[in-house]
This record gives sequence, structure tokens and C-alpha cells, in this order.
Amino acid sequence: MSQIPAVSREWHLVRRPQGWPVAEDFALREVPVSAEPGAGRILVRNLHMSVDPYMRGRMNETKSYIPPFQLDEPMQGGAVGEVVASNAEGFAVGDHVLHMLGWREYAELDAKHATKVDASLAPLSAYLGVLGMPGLTAYAGLFEVASFKEGDSVFVSGAAGAVGSLVGQFAKIKGASRVIGSAGSDEKVTLLTEKYGFDAAFNYKNGPVAKQLKEAAPEGIDVYFDNVGGDHLEAAIAEMNPHGRATLCGAIAGYNDTEPTPGPRNLTLVIGKRLRLQGVLVGDHAALQPQFVKDVAGWLASGELRYDETVVEGVENATDAFLGMLRGANTGKMIVTFTR
Repeated sequence: MSQIPAVSREWHLVRRPQGWPVAEDFALREVPVSAEPGAGRILVRNLHMSVDPYMRGRMNETKSYIPPFQLDEPMQGGAVGEVVASNAEGFAVGDHVLHMLGWREYAELDAKHATKVDASLAPLSAYLGVLGMPGLTAYAGLFEVASFKEGDSVFVSGAAGAVGSLVGQFAKIKGASRVIGSAGSDEKVTLLTEKYGFDAAFNYKNGPVAKQLKEAAPEGIDVYFDNVGGDHLEAAIAEMNPHGRATLCGAIAGYNDTEPTPGPRNLTLVIGKRLRLQGVLVGDHAALQPQFVKDVAGWLASGELRYDETVVEGVENATDAFLGMLRGANTGKMIVTFTR
């Protein structure tokens, strides 16, 4: 057990980004650490933290489904760590927990906001990815929101990311007739087809998305899982078969735009094709958690499901990891691993 230090480093948002975030929008600050948490609370030494696309939205001072980050306060996000002090029943020093006070080396929190995780079942970082929020997002978005059924043809944008790479594999495991993915590099395209089992994939930087999708899906698509928005959503609407379903999970193509992102120009097709376009928020699907863990743990154990992580070491590099994730520098889940 490491000694509890007097101070912890944590990242604060110090100004709201205009367009793409830059280093000057953030500050790494030292704050005191209390070795004696209050009643019902625990102190956690964070081991891994998550950086995710939704965090960009929380940097804006706009009303949304989740409150914005406050200026000159520590940012938040998924983290997994080790309990180093406990004043809460049911939590002992040495336990590993998942919680939402990332972006800092040490987190003191009410134990009711922590979930124990088992390092013997999976690497701890997996609880931030394949067995965590991105995994449940993929599972709920495909099976519940998109009403996936065996034989469907599925298109996934952002398919080499933490969510998209799982969506495509879940669809293949459950009997999709064809799974197509888009990604931002030729290397990622190869990964999709050779490692994750996608039937086809294309690099959206190599030509118009509409043209490449049409070629990859000669018989159309039944399900679209959207992580990108913009031209990908427009192309998907054009290629969707009657009664197709689209899960709108993210629109990373426009997160850093300073002007409103143009909407799809072909929305009238939604009427004639009787399409369903529905957003997904993972918090609405907590009831799926037990079945999700059972299914995904089984697919991991059998080797049917594979996943990747891109690991950046050191809390001091967390904002670099976040900015890299926004630019597509990650394959699979972007993780920050703490080194001290």
C-alpha cells in the first residue's frame, strides 16, 4: 500500500473552449489530500481514467442532459482505482472501485457513488471500456434502441473507436448479414476487417462518404449506428432500407465547430422509407447492465469479442490524450494510466 501524499494533482477547466480546445483552456493544479475521509466516504487512488467525446460538450456553458464542467473546478469522468482509506461500511482498503471523479490522482467521494469491480475477471481498465460505459452504450444502442434482429445489415461510423468497434462485433455475433464500418485511416480500416470481423470498411478521408457507403452496401442497410453525424448521417439515410433504424449516439464531426453543423439534406427520405432515428443516452438503459455484463464477459471468454485500448501514461498527459481522442488518435478506448 502506497503512502497517501499530502497533495494530489487534478485538471481544472480554466476557460471555455472556442472551437477546438487548446492547452490554455486547462490547468493542472495541486490540492490537499485528506487521509481521513468523512463518514460514509472513501479515498481512492486513481489507477486509470477515461477520456470520452461527451466531455467536449460539458466544456460548453449550455444546457444539456448533463451539467457543464465548472470553471476552476476539477473536471469529472470515469475512473477506476484502489481504496486507500475508508470510512464507509462495505468498502475496505485495497478494494478496487469504479467512479466518476476522474481527471485527478486521488478522489474522495461518497461510497454510494462507487461500484466495486473485480480485477480477477478483467483488467481494471476494461471497466472503463468494453465492460463499462462505452460497452453498455454499444449494447443498448444496438439491441434496444435500434431493435437489431438477426439478418440485419449494419453500418457503423467511427467504427474503430471505443463504442463503434463493439457495435460491429456485437452485430456479427448476433447474426448480422453484413457489417460495414467507416474509420479515419487505412490502418483502422484494416483493423476493422482483419481483427474485428467487419465485412467491409472504408476510410472516409479517401472520398465522399455517400459514394463509398453505396459501394460497400449494394443491398442497403437496415441499421445505422451514428457516432459521427454530418455527411455520414446523410449518406446512411440515403442507403437505408424501408423501416430502417438509426441510433444517434454521437456527432463528433461537429463537436468543435464554431458555426452550426449543417443537418442532413435528405431528411424527406425518412418519411417515404418510414425510418426511425432515435438518440441514445446510456443512463436510460441501466436495467440492461446485468445482461450486458453476462453476455460481454461470455463473448470475451470465448474469444468471439476483441477490443483495443490506446494508453497514455501520466495524469500530466490527460489533456493531450483527450485532444488526441477528439482527433481520432485512438484505436478502441482511450485510457490514461496514472504512473505515480
